[in-house]
Amino acid sequence: MKLTYYGHSCFSVSVKGKKLLFDPFITYNELANNIIDVDQIAADYILLSHGHADHIADCVRVATRTGALVIASWEIGEWLQKQGVTNVHQMNTGGKWNYGDFTVKCVVAQHSSGLPDGSYGGNPMGFIIYTDEGNFYYSGDTALTTDMQLIPRWAKLNFAILPIGDNFTMDAADAAECARMVDCRTIVGVHYDTFGYIKIDHQQAIKTFADTGAELKLVNIGDTIELS
Repeated sequence: MKLTYYGHSCFSVSVKGKKLLFDPFITYNELANNIIDVDQIAADYILLSHGHADHIADCVRVATRTGALVIASWEIGEWLQKQGVTNVHQMNTGGKWNYGDFTVKCVVAQHSSGLPDGSYGGNPMGFIIYTDEGNFYYSGDTALTTDMQLIPRWAKLNFAILPIGDNFTMDAADAAECARMVDCRTIVGVHYDTFGYIKIDHQQAIKTFADTGAELKLVNIGDTIELS
């Protein structure tokens, strides 16, 4: 599978020739908006972990242009439909659905979820994505939680995407512990450097994972990497 990083917690993964776009936030990200043209991003599916603006700010724009199916919580789905997005599949924590090209299981994320207009965004979620090419876990914004120990019972992971920026989410040390809990040695770091509160020491973060036997990949904005 190929992963393209668009900055902050926005990335896409190619599965069976389809583009799965996660948490689109580019226009208002100063680190990304001069590198990425949001109107050129391909998406067949858009998956939203929660309702905060730094995860859904560009969702309506991309969904309207591409016609992508948006996968989100019930509350976010209701909000999106009020914004004119009609191709929505609503889910919630614990649920699983086969979309044909892949299957999604929604899992616990310990965070909050308010929408840009201040309304309630439902439960924050993480996702396990099952594909014929392998499986991966995107935790969404979350603290370290013992619920992560359940994930290896549900899936053998090829890689995981975890926040490492601290302040709002796990730091690198907690994310490395999460990697141990979910039994995954290949980690892509997200949710770091975008704002002053979440700037990190890249080399120290990489070492923190290496000390536990895991590899942390910090992908440059706009780059694509192969993951197996």
